Amino acid sequence: MLDVATGFVVVGVAILIGYIIGRIDLLGPHGRHVLNRLTFFVLSPFLLFVVLAQADVQTLFSALLPVSAIAAVAVIALQAVFSRFVWHRSAGETTIAALSAGQVNSNNMGIPLSLYLLGSAAFPAPVILLQLLIFTPISMAILDAATSGQRSARRILRRTATNPIVIGSVLGVAVSLSGWDLPSLLLDPAQSVANACVPVLLISYGMSLHGQRVLGTAGRRRDIILATGLKLLVMPVIAWATAALVFHLSPAEILIVTVLAALPTAQNIFTYSQHYDVGETISRDTIFLTTVGCVPVLLIVILLLG
Repeated sequence: MLDVATGFVVVGVAILIGYIIGRIDLLGPHGRHVLNRLTFFVLSPFLLFVVLAQADVQTLFSALLPVSAIAAVAVIALQAVFSRFVWHRSAGETTIAALSAGQVNSNNMGIPLSLYLLGSAAFPAPVILLQLLIFTPISMAILDAATSGQRSARRILRRTATNPIVIGSVLGVAVSLSGWDLPSLLLDPAQSVANACVPVLLISYGMSLHGQRVLGTAGRRRDIILATGLKLLVMPVIAWATAALVFHLSPAEILIVTVLAALPTAQNIFTYSQHYDVGETISRDTIFLTTVGCVPVLLIVILLLG
């Protein structure tokens, strides 16, 4: 359990540093905006390229993929129905809320926690690929259309195709599919830039917490509470039930998909909400609550299934 705690401490320290930077105003009034743009346009594309270029695309067709996809789509759909049709949120806010409920932190928390909890860092690969190849292009297209006011299919496709995160993902998959082992001359510089993504993202997120109270924004508390409940409780239960009762996976595979489903909300959702200036409160508070709340949930999952 010491290794598990280490994974959370690594993330927590970076967030705390960001909070202190925001509190003392070290980077000035535009610091968080600059870090967000740096993350969105440069660091995240490099990270996604490096992760996918070195990934085994064959893992997409493992038994873990359909279970993870069903669990994610189910909670995303539930959140979207409530946000859009019950609470009448905008398309942009609905997208951010739905992603906050169903997109897991499979990279910067999923990989180390998978290593500490399950003994291998490879298990999140199907989830990473699922989110980057399917969820990311679709959500980028919706957010682009919702925030730009453009409804032309050609313009939406052009904006999606030129999105740096989509470009990084597509190039990474292309390299992986080709079977080309990138030479160190190309891989090492890209890896160096990619390594900066997670700490900068966490620091930017920590800066956003200064001067804010969790669930302090009236009118969006129910969105945050629902997204948090779906992420921490409903998604792991759906993953477990689907794996055990529908696909009849082995006990080890059931544990894996349940742990992956119990991971907190992906922090890149906060980057999206900042970049598109929509749903920032929902993403920020949901990430905070799920990151804290996933600790007891993961421990319970390990005790029951491990």
